[in-house]
Amino acid sequence: MGEAILKGLLSAKVSPPSRLHGAVRSEARAKELTRSLGIEISTDNAAIVRQVDTVVIALKPQAVLGALRALVEAGAVHADQLFISIAAGVSIAEMEETLGKGCAVIRAMPNTPCAIGRGTIVLAPGSRTKPRHLAIAHRVFDGLGLTLELEEKHFNTVTGLSGSGPAFGYIMIEALADGGVMMGLPRQVATTLAARTLLGAAEMVLATGRHPASLKDDVTTPAGCTIGGILALEDGGIRSTLARGVERAARLAADLGRPTKD
Repeated sequence: MGEAILKGLLSAKVSPPSRLHGAVRSEARAKELTRSLGIEISTDNAAIVRQVDTVVIALKPQAVLGALRALVEAGAVHADQLFISIAAGVSIAEMEETLGKGCAVIRAMPNTPCAIGRGTIVLAPGSRTKPRHLAIAHRVFDGLGLTLELEEKHFNTVTGLSGSGPAFGYIMIEALADGGVMMGLPRQVATTLAARTLLGAAEMVLATGRHPASLKDDVTTPAGCTIGGILALEDGGIRSTLARGVERAARLAADLGRPTKD
């Protein structure tokens, strides 16, 4: 996701490449990204953070607070910096307390379609966040898709719905394609039809502003094939299964930032 964010910044020409920097753990990966992105990528977090005003934290949740402590101990953090974390389960209060010195913190939850500029990103401002900080966060993420702002209390649900949601969508596409293959379609054709059908349905919801149930009724003619298919889906509990999937993912997201137990 960090790479996707950097690519979005470069593509949108938000900042000159000379002002963009990154840090990863592996020296080989750093060299690979330096070549492919054309910006400075190193393996020294502290050296990078010392020279920038905005820091995007793209780490696994369990590693975030430890990495921030290491930056503070290295003297790399200064009071006028903005830290944007895309980690689930690590609260703004925890990061603000760890960073100290009045640093502003914003949480962001992007999803993987950001890699192709079709993502959805939700931002939550911290207690020290000013309008200029939110403007910077929008500059970072707006080129990756649609950016929204919500209170942090919604973030576990956002993670379960928007963050995990693409995986749920891929399962739906795969399952619909399986049905097409079962009835004789070539696999690639079935996958294309399934993917484009869900894409078109999603764009209809967004473009018309109508409730999905109303749009569904447009397709379900009396005694038709669509209502028969819908009843089969309802027999399988598709609504509750998808809703419970979001619920389960959201509840798990709340614990992602907790240290693992031996």
